[in-house]
Amino acid sequence: MSLTFIDNLNFNQDGKYISAVKVPHSTNDSGWGSLLLPVIVIRNGDGPTILFTGGNHGDEYEGPIALRKLANEIKVEDIQGQVIIVPYLNYPAVLAGTRLSPVDGQNMNRSFPGNPDGSMTQKIADFVYRELVMRSDVVLDFHSGGNSMIFEPCTVLHKLEDFNQMKKTVLAVNKFGAPLSLLLNELDSKGMLDTAVEKNGKIFISTELGGGGSVSPRTLKIAEDGIRNLLRHFKILPPNEELVPKTKFMHTPDIGGYLMAPQEGLYETLIELGEPVTKGQVIGRIHSISQIEVPTVEVQAQIDGVLVTRAGRAPVKIGDTIAVIATDIDVSKFFDTKS
Repeated sequence: MSLTFIDNLNFNQDGKYISAVKVPHSTNDSGWGSLLLPVIVIRNGDGPTILFTGGNHGDEYEGPIALRKLANEIKVEDIQGQVIIVPYLNYPAVLAGTRLSPVDGQNMNRSFPGNPDGSMTQKIADFVYRELVMRSDVVLDFHSGGNSMIFEPCTVLHKLEDFNQMKKTVLAVNKFGAPLSLLLNELDSKGMLDTAVEKNGKIFISTELGGGGSVSPRTLKIAEDGIRNLLRHFKILPPNEELVPKTKFMHTPDIGGYLMAPQEGLYETLIELGEPVTKGQVIGRIHSISQIEVPTVEVQAQIDGVLVTRAGRAPVKIGDTIAVIATDIDVSKFFDTKS
């Protein structure tokens, strides 16, 4: 059964509406209970529609905080077009502070386009896809490293076959103004919100704005400034005279970009995020917890580049991503006005 709003929300009517999606949730404490997933819609006349989502993973917090603040601050008369805000996309996971939903154990960002007859996560994904994504021109989905990773703050985009779609995405990412913009090769893209949006020819932007289960003044400012920079770029907010910080475009190579832990233990990082590394350089060590006499395992960079991600906590298991290295990429062709 498809989910519904608690009220008769009209996306075609001007105004500011704070609504919620009713998600049935029967528990021992509440047999006919529901979770109310907040959705905020602001519309003023004709113009683009942009969808902002946070809390796709429940242990990533810049998005939920920045979008909750946006929902309270933005006024109807401020905009031209429509802004849709979902600050807590995987609401049960946000409430629990976990990456996956504690209700069904599923990853929201591997559940799109969803299933109206599936589990809670699949039902939410289906609703968001049908009712929100499909009426939007642009989607910005906020992520960070969660409890397990920490990123040098960046926007994330993917290689798209359609040149015009790719160009519009690159230009939008450039205007967001994060320190880095990372053309990311996903380890597993099936079921991602990213993929569902991009397959429909829409502009999709994601972020990785820190992590470690916390929020810093720096990462939150990047999120809040980026929101308004994007709204100005798409002429939903009027332009201003402020300069957007320059972003550095990089990508994660297929070979050598991701480093996994070869054994479990305590990970000692030797390189700060954003610092350059060279092939063969020791960037970290793994110390066995149970076997004191066993030598530490050195982790070496496989390529030259910049460290953009590291483990978010010291204890690691075999196969955990403990470092990601990115290299420069030339995107100048997308800024060519003749293209």
